[in-house]
Amino acid sequence: MASMPFSASLHACLQPKMISTSPRWTSIALSIPSIKTSFWSSKSAISQHGFSLQSSTFPGFLLNSRSFSVNARAATEKTIYDFNVKDIDGKDVSLSKFKGKVLLIVNVASKCGLTTGNYSELSHIYEKYKTQGLEILAFPCNQFGGQEPGSNPEIKQFACTRFKAEFPIFDKVDVNGPSTAPVYQFLKSSAGGFLGDLIKWNFEKFLLDKNGKVVERYPPTTSPFQIEKDIQRILAA
Repeated sequence: MASMPFSASLHACLQPKMISTSPRWTSIALSIPSIKTSFWSSKSAISQHGFSLQSSTFPGFLLNSRSFSVNARAATEKTIYDFNVKDIDGKDVSLSKFKGKVLLIVNVASKCGLTTGNYSELSHIYEKYKTQGLEILAFPCNQFGGQEPGSNPEIKQFACTRFKAEFPIFDKVDVNGPSTAPVYQFLKSSAGGFLGDLIKWNFEKFLLDKNGKVVERYPPTTSPFQIEKDIQRILAA
């Protein structure tokens, strides 16, 4: 399959349980659904905007709901446009260049079982909606099963030749852990919450509106075609 040129080098179940040893707390179960950003119901003590508990002390750790909500609010005051990243060729890129665009941000990998389906559908979605204001930003990541081991040139060649990817692909990043890229710290703080901030696997997706704010978050198993209606809705807003 012929290689497609990049423009300006760019276009190229978790259900944890915490069992307390204290007789005051028999068990607390937190469940994280696998769709969008409604991680907890309104009846839960935890919501997508933060959390509050009648007692701030649990055996083994301390929860300060006030500090959490202040930090979350500070994070949400930012937009994606406040960040600079490097593209797949190592050039600096200010994400402010995407102002006014609807953004779909995805952590990608070349050797994952989800690779073929996601890259194919992402390319189709991009071709269909790019003239309407959609941009797809792909961030390679090797943190999940070592499934993105290649160099940046190898990743670029793979995406271009096999899938004809024309959307921007960026430098390989960490999306979890102490070396998490700042842009992913922002994404997770905008649509995560307590125990919901970790990226679970390759091809987790964030949908951002024309103001650079996260409006939806999707698990890796949600395909690009499954969120097409959401993309249409945000484009029309």
